[in-house]
Amino acid sequence: MSGTSSDAAVPVYIDTTKASIARVYDAFLNGKDNYEIDREVLRQVQQVAPEAATLAVDNRSFLIRATRFVASQTGITQFLDCGSGLPTAENTHQVAQRINPDVRVVYVDNDPVVLAHGRALLEENDQTHFSAADIFKPQEILNDEVVRKHIDFSEPLALFQMGTLHHYNGTSPTTAEIMAEYIDALPSGSYVGISHFFDPETEEHSAIARRMEQTFLHSPMGSGRFATKSELLELFNGLELVEPGLVICADWWPDGPRLKELDAVSYCIAGAVGRKP
Repeated sequence: MSGTSSDAAVPVYIDTTKASIARVYDAFLNGKDNYEIDREVLRQVQQVAPEAATLAVDNRSFLIRATRFVASQTGITQFLDCGSGLPTAENTHQVAQRINPDVRVVYVDNDPVVLAHGRALLEENDQTHFSAADIFKPQEILNDEVVRKHIDFSEPLALFQMGTLHHYNGTSPTTAEIMAEYIDALPSGSYVGISHFFDPETEEHSAIARRMEQTFLHSPMGSGRFATKSELLELFNGLELVEPGLVICADWWPDGPRLKELDAVSYCIAGAVGRKP
């Protein structure tokens, strides 16, 4: 099944009675593309973790640093960003193309609000493309007409699943099986970046992770699973993790020395970048 190129007219129906993952993230980042139902999710999570918005900030900062690393250190010039979400101040294509203007980025997301922004994104530059497909169906993405047109699978690429897999509500395939399918399709020398809600299994922070999980799952959004380190490492099977390996997002090559103490929720989102040998 081919995804829909956003060059074509995609009917955009926005159901404002249901929370949207992309719009909830936008609310967490203090953006403008969200509705009351999305802000309700933020408020509910803030009741158990007042600094909850830090989850989204840490996730976005990790995406920026991982993009900068891949664009500046690996020679890779093509990015497949799954579950791109809504535009913020710094998106994958802006970060990467600032380092190398020849970088091509294909965003994939099937949220109606994101689709509308995706079409606008295409007008920004001809190295940025958008496809409406289901990121939890690897074959749909890998065979998508937009992806195939702009990503060369005979050359290394960067595949991102940033803050996406914890919103998968299915049981079969598992998220590890979904990632295995993606990784199998990548050529040698490719890089994979993943961030995910995290249960650090410590006395200090595990309880807050599980409280946030229960709030997310029972909120109008209905998703947001927190995984343990061993569960997250399964997502990188077949990859060599770039130093410092799988760590909380705030600890993955921070921009400088840490002078401020981390919020408790910063210990509840982790990420890594892996290379396919």
